[in-house]
Amino acid sequence: MSKNNIIVTGGLGFIGFNLVKKLIEKKFFVIIIDKITYAANKKNLQYLNKKNYKFYNFDIINKKKLIKTIVKYKPSCIFNLAAETHVDQSINFPKKFITTNIYGVFNILEALKEIKDKYRTITKLIQVSTDEVYGDIKRKKFSKESDRYFPSSPYSSSKASGDLIIFSYIRTFKIPAIVTNCCNNFGPGQNKEKLIPKIISCLKKNKNLPIYGKGKNQREWIFVEDHCEALLKIMNKGKLGEQYNIGSGNVYDNIFIAKSILNLYKKKFNNKCKSKIIFVKDRPGHDFRYALNSNKIKKKLGWKSKFSFAQGIYKTLINESK
Repeated sequence: MSKNNIIVTGGLGFIGFNLVKKLIEKKFFVIIIDKITYAANKKNLQYLNKKNYKFYNFDIINKKKLIKTIVKYKPSCIFNLAAETHVDQSINFPKKFITTNIYGVFNILEALKEIKDKYRTITKLIQVSTDEVYGDIKRKKFSKESDRYFPSSPYSSSKASGDLIIFSYIRTFKIPAIVTNCCNNFGPGQNKEKLIPKIISCLKKNKNLPIYGKGKNQREWIFVEDHCEALLKIMNKGKLGEQYNIGSGNVYDNIFIAKSILNLYKKKFNNKCKSKIIFVKDRPGHDFRYALNSNKIKKKLGWKSKFSFAQGIYKTLINESK
């Protein structure tokens, strides 16, 4: 096992690439695995020194290639960020979510199991999951790691399934793994399908901002750099077999998000912008609230988010307005 080698699946996605950069900053050699879907950006590789990474273009469903790559590099840790993540798309095209988020996780686990048995090589798996697995919660409530899973969409149910399969492999096959559940991420370079980059894109085009329902649905938001720092902390200090929520405490409804970005954009970037908020038909099964109790990672590992929501939004707008 090489302590300096780390595999990041989905490493060309939004969170994945931010994690890759953080790992390289910490002097790790990163093996990036990505099948390159619409959410990935291969151009990101131009910002990296070729001495610090190796890129492989394949799907985690390909167990043979997974095993070959793991055996070759003997990484100390695999971060699994390879996932289909867009809720609306999961409603329209659920099969690919089931394939990647469930069968893909199963393949990683089977690969680790085979390598453990055949080569006596132990590689730690960190599963990057979501707060949506806990399902809809009441106002002022916060989901704890001990809460039952109650997912609502094909996306969240597929992520929940992947998490549960990992827990079964931890117990039955002694696979060294940790599951993390994070709240909504945002930051520069995020795909336009997500709420905040969609709002920013509309502002730049002087278009109206579409918000589901009445905009009262609540989400917790974390700047992507904070999430990646939490993942590094978990890699270094997290306890195998455990689960960690990663949240900022910044819980806002969607109308607040839209108004905040709209006002800041007009004030600091383009006072001639004519965009306004419009409400559109709500999506099926839209959960009202997600929010995490992150006391465990704060108390046990000493992590906490550094960026306020306002700081993160300003940094995102500066980058996206270039």
